[in-house]
Amino acid sequence: MAQKRILRSASKLKSAPTPPPAEVSTNVPSSPEPRNPHSLPATVRDASPETPSSSPSKKRKLQTATVNTNTRPSDNVSFNRPAGPQRTNAPLATPRRSRVVTYNQDMLDGSPSKTPVPPPTTTTSQLLEEACAHLIRVDPRLQPLIEKHHCRLFSPEGLAEVVEPFQSLCSSIMAQQVSGAAASSIKAKFVGLFREGAQDSGQDQSFFPSPAQVASCQVSFLRRAGLSERKAEYIKGLAQKFEDGELTATILIKASDEEIMEKLTAVRGLGLWSVQMFACFALKRTDIFSTGTEGTHPRPRYSSD
Repeated sequence: MAQKRILRSASKLKSAPTPPPAEVSTNVPSSPEPRNPHSLPATVRDASPETPSSSPSKKRKLQTATVNTNTRPSDNVSFNRPAGPQRTNAPLATPRRSRVVTYNQDMLDGSPSKTPVPPPTTTTSQLLEEACAHLIRVDPRLQPLIEKHHCRLFSPEGLAEVVEPFQSLCSSIMAQQVSGAAASSIKAKFVGLFREGAQDSGQDQSFFPSPAQVASCQVSFLRRAGLSERKAEYIKGLAQKFEDGELTATILIKASDEEIMEKLTAVRGLGLWSVQMFACFALKRTDIFSTGTEGTHPRPRYSSD
């Protein structure tokens, strides 16, 4: 009986169909996967392993960075924004700790005929490169000099630095007719006059008094920083212009080069050269050249005869 039972089982095994080979799921990762993949950022979770350079998160890291320039805003500023040679290419801070740029997304999405400024012609990542190429085309002798001395001021990193117009113009007035060391000392004392409470508010490192604070002070109080009476009057008058809204970050963003010169030279204490330096080095306008500077004039050569 036992032999008949064994033979019957063997015949059943022979007649049973052979199962197909097991399929390997292509969704199984080659390395252990987190238990909760949804806890990862979407840009990481959805990134293609075959093209890691196309990850949006990596692109964002290349184009933005936290700017730390002793200014009040601390948000990220793009390294690749629309720009133009005759426009303000620096992000400008306002006394209310907001930030304005010449070309925002709403403006770019709107009708070109309704924008308050001409459309952009380049980007902050290409502005310096195009300017250097233009100079070399005009005068090839400049090429070795340009290649030797990199201009960080107008590089993508430099153009991402946030500028406070009021602070920059105050510093310009303080630096007139004095050495660099004396100007730094005066500025430190000037800030010290208003610094009380700044450390408690978390602004100690980047603190500079607002236009409202300066405009409300007497000239005699401002002179404690080592300012002459005339310079103290200039700075108080400048603060009043900002406080009254005659000068704002938005105005400096929208104005043309000619309008910048006209508006700022109307302020006591700001001459044409000071305004040109502010437009170039603070506002980052590239089409500014101060012909009034002595260094740009050829010096007379005297013959030994």
